[in-house]
Amino acid sequence: MNEARDTIANRASEEAPPPLPTRTEAFRYWLRLGFISFGGPAGQIAIMHRELVDEKRWISERRFLHALNFCMLLPGPEATQLATYIGWLLHRTWGGLVAGILFVLPSLAILIALSWLYVTYGSLPLVAGVLYGIKPAVVAIVLHAAWRIGTRALKHPLLWLIAAAAFVAIFVFAVPFPLIVMTAGLLGAIGGRWTPAAFAPADSDMKQRRAHPSALIDDDTPTPPHARYARSRLLRIVGVFVLLWGAMLLALTVQSGWNGALTQMGWFFTKAALVTFGGAYAVLPYVYQGAVETYGWLTPAQMIDGLALGETTPGPLIMVVAFVGFVGAWAHTLFGPDLRFAAGAAGAFVATFFTFLPSYLFILAGAPVIESTHGQIRFTAPLTAITAAVVGVIVNLALFFAWHVLWPPGWRAGAALGGMEVPTLLIGMAAAVALFRFKVGVIPVIVGCGIAGLVIAQMLNP
Repeated sequence: MNEARDTIANRASEEAPPPLPTRTEAFRYWLRLGFISFGGPAGQIAIMHRELVDEKRWISERRFLHALNFCMLLPGPEATQLATYIGWLLHRTWGGLVAGILFVLPSLAILIALSWLYVTYGSLPLVAGVLYGIKPAVVAIVLHAAWRIGTRALKHPLLWLIAAAAFVAIFVFAVPFPLIVMTAGLLGAIGGRWTPAAFAPADSDMKQRRAHPSALIDDDTPTPPHARYARSRLLRIVGVFVLLWGAMLLALTVQSGWNGALTQMGWFFTKAALVTFGGAYAVLPYVYQGAVETYGWLTPAQMIDGLALGETTPGPLIMVVAFVGFVGAWAHTLFGPDLRFAAGAAGAFVATFFTFLPSYLFILAGAPVIESTHGQIRFTAPLTAITAAVVGVIVNLALFFAWHVLWPPGWRAGAALGGMEVPTLLIGMAAAVALFRFKVGVIPVIVGCGIAGLVIAQMLNP
């Protein structure tokens, strides 16, 4: 009898939606999420789905997927935007900003610390050995990312053709990444009119829906007033963000001039934030072109090391921009030789601020607009074509990393295999097998390859 009463009580409690979390409860959750969000976008989205849909019941699965689909149509890191979106639904603008900022802040602090250790002690045998193993793992991880995105996105021969053309454009002709994005979007807009079936967006991997108990934001919960489209609100939000962006860029210009490193970082990472369709791996070639080739903030080897560090920290992978900003400002001793850490921290903050500011703007100002256009082929077809082009760009990125990892000093004529680092090839192959065949997570692969690199480095240089 008691068990029956308990069962009835449990069912009644599940039928009633949970109460709205207080701001303190929401703050604690988003801060905790910032420290445990390992595993890239897929892992981060899975964590939020399990906790927000299944455990806390703050949002239903259908509404969660609805928000996720919005975020995947936007440039920028989709997991960060998803957290911002849900926080915004729960607690208006305050909730969105808290969720989005706390998703990034722990990673920024950790990367500043790791970047300082890297530039200070990176030449030590212990650190060098660990990085020796992580670098080939990064090559395998980037290839795996191309494969994952490709299997989801390339559902039609036309999309395969766009991906191949993007690869040739950037690999053979060094076409700038933004031009590739714009061309792909134009092809998608044209193709969506003539062959709409070819450019229909791929279904989300999380489409299977299960019956859930009542959620706070349930399937039939009306859209809250603050989430409805209003022109006055849109103009107000856009105005505030543009003012904030302009004030920060103006302050940097006054401090160091338009050609100063921090000012150029702000301008460059603003542009990078607007072309991040397809996630962090898609924008990395653009970041490389600017940070290494155009501005010389860091070397190709340092860029690979930064990506390796970014893979080992929580938060979105695009946080590698914090490493780029830190190393670039440190190397240029912007505040003098005695304040190199302060310069590096400032560079990391500037890169992060200008990279993520547009993402918050897109959610807080644009979500109601995007919701009204969701599922219409004329809007989704260009983004589908851009995602296809991104696959070709990521393959090019993997080949670039592989060249610098397997032949660090370059091709040496007359040497066996051109002087290839055979141990790094073996580590990279092992990482690829772990990722593709055994579905091992990124963090275990990074840790295992780091240990293997340390052991091999000790054997080669006892």
